[in-house]
Amino acid sequence: MQSTMNLLADAEKVRDLSAWADLLGLAKRSLYTAKYRGSLSPAIAGALAEELGQNVKDWIVIAAIEGERDSAVKTKMLSKIKKLTSL
Repeated sequence: MQSTMNLLADAEKVRDLSAWADLLGLAKRSLYTAKYRGSLSPAIAGALAEELGQNVKDWIVIAAIEGERDSAVKTKMLSKIKKLTSL
């Protein structure tokens, strides 16, 4: 299953996190904090996906579900997203 950390890793292959923060108009620490936490916000995931030429909608949905508290519904939706997305 893809996670927003996979998206961030793809982004880091292109430029470092400080450069991405500048490009996206974020505070320098934003992406480092997200990496430490293990997830991106839906808005940041969408912006990175757009810059990388990836499916913006899929990444926004994945980020939104990642942000949910652990539950049976979250697990079910993550499984469903895996089947439905092109990622």
